[in-house]
Formats: sequence, structure tokens, C-alpha cells
Amino acid sequence: MTGSILLFGGRSEIGLAVAIRMAQGQHVVLAARRSDDLGDETAALLEAGATGVDCVEFDAEDTDAHPALIAELMAHGPVETAIVAFGILGDAAKAEADVEHALQIARVDYLAQVSIITLLANALRDQGSGTIIAFSSIAGQRVRRANYVYGSTKAGLDGFASGLSDALHGSGVRLLLVRSGFVIGAMTRELMESGVKPAPFSKTADQVADAVVRADRRGKTVVWVPWAIAPMTLVFRLLPRSIWRRMPR
Repeated sequence: MTGSILLFGGRSEIGLAVAIRMAQGQHVVLAARRSDDLGDETAALLEAGATGVDCVEFDAEDTDAHPALIAELMAHGPVETAIVAFGILGDAAKAEADVEHALQIARVDYLAQVSIITLLANALRDQGSGTIIAFSSIAGQRVRRANYVYGSTKAGLDGFASGLSDALHGSGVRLLLVRSGFVIGAMTRELMESGVKPAPFSKTADQVADAVVRADRRGKTVVWVPWAIAPMTLVFRLLPRSIWRRMPR
């Protein structure tokens, strides 16, 4: 099927890298806040071979507006791939004390994801085809004390996406769940500047995107980036809590 590529989180470093790798001969829609300021992203996609790029306004926290947005996007023709890549890391220390900041992380990284992914799944079921790419994290496999608010949203999203992937089986729609380790990039730059060292097996956004596109082309429903972190999560679950609570970010 030929159709559009939708990227929710038009400034997402990983999401854009995935879209660039899929852009050849495709029409791409970037959904983000300040959608009139996506010139660099648009240029990169056109250079990668996109036939056209549209930019639409998207506020992840405004879930009441999500149904109309999805309906509008689907009305323009078939969608081949929807990349759901928006999110915030937040300030872990602030989230422990500031209720509103904790709720913002929960709204963006879980509630808004459930909203957009559910609407996409329903729309693509009606279409009879298409792929949703969602991003989980190793942070959600066993939530650590150092970033438990963010980690809890990834744990919830991982469970939601896993269950939805099973529910979509046989519908013609596929959900590819990306479980990545530490990604060296814009989202983690502030952490590293504060002295946090990249975790073992860290990857760049481009390396994650390469793995995602390979998994998508193979029809996978789950991809670990890198693959070596999958067995690590089994070890994590076996560690006594007295040790686990002292684990760094």
C-alpha cells in the first residue's frame, strides 16, 4: 500500500530520523506544537525524497482535540505508517515534589499516548491496513527509584501497547513497539551536561532509527535497541529490591 507517513512529535530526534528513512516517494505529515516552525525538519524530509510535507498543529496534552485531528488526517487518504514519537523526560527530582510536573509527565508520556494510539488503531482498522510505531523504554521494564515518574509512564505505555498489538492481530494493522536503552541525543543532553554518564549499550538517535526501520521492514511487532538489553531486563527483575533501589538512572 502507498500512503502517507504521519509523525506525531515533529521535532522528535528519533521520530524524524525514522521518517527520513521512510520518506522516499512518500507524503509526510509532521504534527507538533508551533507547526509553523518546522522548516529544518521539512527540508530534511524533502532532501530524503519525500514527495511533500505538511505541518499540522498538535498539542499532546489537549486530548479533547485528538479525535478531530486524526479524522482530518485520515480524510486526506490512506496512511501507511504512523510514528508516535512525542514525549518528555522531565526533571526527576522536580517530579518527586511538584505534583503538576509529575502530572505533566504522566499526561504527555502516557495519557496522550493512549489517546493518539487508540484513535490511530481504530482509524487504521477501518482502513484495513497500516503500521503504528510506538516507543517504550528500558526504563519501564522495572521502574527505578532515580526516575520513577518517567519510568512508570513507560511501564504503562509498554503494557498498553503490548496488549493493543495482540488485539490488532489479524486486522491488517500492526503495532511495532520499540524498547530502547539510553539514547544519546537532544532529550538526554541536559542529563549528560549535569554529569550523568550514558548507560552501557547506549545508542544514538540514528542507530535507533536504523534498527526500527529494519524491524518494520521485517514485519516485527517488538524491537529491542540494542538487542543486548533484552536479557538484561530479566536480570533486573531478579535483583533484590534492597539493591535495585540504589541503582542509578
